[in-house]
Amino acid sequence: MTQPENNNPATDEMGFITHLLELRDRLLRMVLSVIVIFLCLFYFANDIYTYVSGPLLQYMPEGSQMIAIDVASPFLTPFKLSLVASIFIAMPYIFYQLWGFIAPGLYSHERRMAAPLVVVSSALFYSGMAFAYYVVFPLVFGFLTGAAPEGVSVMTDIARYLDFVLTMFFAFGAAFQVPVATIIVVWTGMTTPDKLLEKRPFVIVGAFVIGMLLTPPDFISQTLLAIPMWILFELGIVFARFYVPKEDEDEEDDDDDETENTIHPGTGVVATAVQPEVEDDIANEIHEDGVVENANDSGHKEYDPADDNDDDFKQLSDEEMDDEIDRIEAEMDAMMEEDDEEETDSETDSSDKKDKPE
Repeated sequence: MTQPENNNPATDEMGFITHLLELRDRLLRMVLSVIVIFLCLFYFANDIYTYVSGPLLQYMPEGSQMIAIDVASPFLTPFKLSLVASIFIAMPYIFYQLWGFIAPGLYSHERRMAAPLVVVSSALFYSGMAFAYYVVFPLVFGFLTGAAPEGVSVMTDIARYLDFVLTMFFAFGAAFQVPVATIIVVWTGMTTPDKLLEKRPFVIVGAFVIGMLLTPPDFISQTLLAIPMWILFELGIVFARFYVPKEDEDEEDDDDDETENTIHPGTGVVATAVQPEVEDDIANEIHEDGVVENANDSGHKEYDPADDNDDDFKQLSDEEMDDEIDRIEAEMDAMMEEDDEEETDSETDSSDKKDKPE
C-alpha cells in the first residue's frame, strides 16, 4: 500500500532547511580539516618551499640563486605554499564529506559505482602531481636553464616559481582524471567505448592542445602532458567496458502463440496453423501399414503436414501471392460496399415508416 503524498509546504521547507544545515556542517568540517593541517605545516613552511624548489635549484648555474622581488614575498610565498599543500592533503577528507552529503540521494548500485571512483580519482590526482614533480620538472628546468643566453644570470623569483609549480601540479592532477571522466561518460550512457575509439584522432589532437594551454611554451612539458593523457584515455576505455549500462531486456516472445499463415489458391482463404505443444503423455497409434500417428487426449488426430496433398497445397510464387492478396482485398472491399448499401437501405426504410401517417 502506497503512502499518500505529502504536499505540505511547511514540511518541504523543513526538509530543504535540513539539507542546508547538513551542507553547512560538512563545509565547516572541510574548512576545519584544512586549518588543522595548515597549522601543522606552517612551522615547516620554509622547509617545504625548499623541497618544492629542489628541481629548479638542481639545474641552476653555479653561484645563482632564487630571489624575492616583493617586500612580503619571503613570508607570503611559503605561507601560500603551506595553505595550498594543506588543501591538497585534505582532499580525501573533503571528498569524503561531499560523498556523505550526496550518497543518501543515490541508489545502491550508484553508491557502489561512485565510491571506488572517488578513491581512484584522489589517487590519480596525487599520481599526476608526483609525475609532474619527479619526471616533468627535472626535464623542463634542465631545458629552460640550459637555454639561457650567454651572459644572462638565471635568478627566478620565488613567487613566480610557486605560481608556475602550482599550475603544473593542478594541470597534471586534472589530466590524470581522464580515466575517471571516460568511465563516467560511458556509465551515464552518453557514449560507448566503441564510439570513443572512433574519436581517438580527435582526442590525441585535443591532448596536445590542452598541453599547449596548461604548460609553459616548450615542447617538452607539452608532450609530457599530452602523452600521459592519451595513455590514460586508452586505459579508461578498457575499464569503461566493465561499466557499460545494461540495456533493457526486451519482452520474451511467446513461441506457443506463433502461427503460420497460408493462403490456399482458388479459395483465397487464409488458413492459420497453430503448432500445439506435444505433451509427453500423448498416445501413439500404430496402424496396420506401420505408420505412427500421434493422438491427443481428446482423441483427435494431430495435424501432420505430410498428410497434405502437394497438388492441393503448394507454395506460391511472389507474383501469385501478390495477385491472390489483391483478389482478397477486392472481395473484402466488395463485401464492405454491400454492407454499406444494406445499411443505407435499412435507414431509408426506417425513415419512410416514420414519415408515413398512421
